[in-house]
Amino acid sequence: MRRAAMLGALLSLTAACGEEAPGVPLAPPRAGGDTTVDNRTSQAFAQPAANLRPENDRPHRAGDAAFAAIFVPAPSNLNPGLGPTYNNVSCNGCHLRNGRGMPVMGRTSQRTQLLVRVSLPDGVPDHPHGAVPVPGLGLQVRDQAVYGATPPASLTLSWVERTGQYADGTPYSLRSPEVSIVPADGSALPEDLQMSLRLPPPVFGLGLLEAIPVETLRAMEDPDDRDGDGISGRMNEVWDVAARTLVPGRFGWKANSPHLRQQSAEAYFNDMGISSPLFPEPDGTHEISAEILGAAVFYSESLGVPARAALDDPEVQRGERLFRSLGCESCHRETLETGPALHEELAWQRIHPYTDLLLHDLGPELADGRPDGAATGTEWRTPPLWGLGLTHTVLPYSGFLHDGRARSLEEAVLWHGGEAQGAREGFRALRRDERAALLKFLGSL
Repeated sequence: MRRAAMLGALLSLTAACGEEAPGVPLAPPRAGGDTTVDNRTSQAFAQPAANLRPENDRPHRAGDAAFAAIFVPAPSNLNPGLGPTYNNVSCNGCHLRNGRGMPVMGRTSQRTQLLVRVSLPDGVPDHPHGAVPVPGLGLQVRDQAVYGATPPASLTLSWVERTGQYADGTPYSLRSPEVSIVPADGSALPEDLQMSLRLPPPVFGLGLLEAIPVETLRAMEDPDDRDGDGISGRMNEVWDVAARTLVPGRFGWKANSPHLRQQSAEAYFNDMGISSPLFPEPDGTHEISAEILGAAVFYSESLGVPARAALDDPEVQRGERLFRSLGCESCHRETLETGPALHEELAWQRIHPYTDLLLHDLGPELADGRPDGAATGTEWRTPPLWGLGLTHTVLPYSGFLHDGRARSLEEAVLWHGGEAQGAREGFRALRRDERAALLKFLGSL
């Protein structure tokens, strides 16, 4: 305790003085606690947790098979139920090697999709904070269809470049997406259409995030910014379809899913057009069983988190000190602890995900204008940063941020606004060598 108190005091002094603090230790390399795996190859996100119990090896393998299953239209003896409209044909199709997706439209070989969520602003369908489907499109535009069916709309993606420069005059370029939705029947889109692009996020470490007690997350909330630090995170409130009540959300770009079971069922239904016990057909039947859904959920729960790299590199150490002194850890919380968990491997782990799982207002430049649950059109959940440096090792050219607009970690930092604007401007004011050190730290995660 005495050592921890001394370290906390040193970090506070460092932030106040705006200086680096040589000797401040890096976060431990065991990012996922006992689940951590020492693998930083292209398969780094596809490894079972290092502490996976022997009796859970077979369920993990069954989940791996469920995640990789390619669905086809019914009737079929193998994986029936696709469509009639869809975005992709398997979980792996969007989460290639369990990593981030690529910001592209249309399904092509080894390329993931950028999903388009849509809704209308008025009305309440079944519950508070419910999104209102768009006639003919629903809540997500499915731009693929099985033989004999027609997608409800086609999608076209383009990019708009903008330039800027650092305080030292170094130029940079950023891009933002523009999407065109063309209904197949030629009808006009509603004038009040709300649209949000969503990039498939990584799927490892999710069981650990689910095992963080809600009380821990509540303790980090500060919706009224009572401490005056400019950071006002809060939890989303979303509909639990099984419990039929509002509960805290923690998964998805806007923390719009309450737990992994519902998030997985939503992905089957929205992305592949496949019904499940949570989202059945109108007559109550469903195309995948509770067992298959449970297997896919367990797979994401039981994946390991890759260990950090280059902890002895002085530039990585310098970059981490800069990360802290700029205030990035106000949202990207370095250390959290799990509590009781359904699976023993996930319980009581000290982890380093660099997230608070809370919603934060990131300003108008990143806003999608589409509320989700209690989240506003400018709020986004803090994404975990563990494994960040392996993103392009796992899948080259995959994107960063919720819509894949950032081609690099540097661009991702430069898009931060709202509550993170101070940290962004601090980054822009750094010298070239300091910026390189901070980015090298992020690459070590």
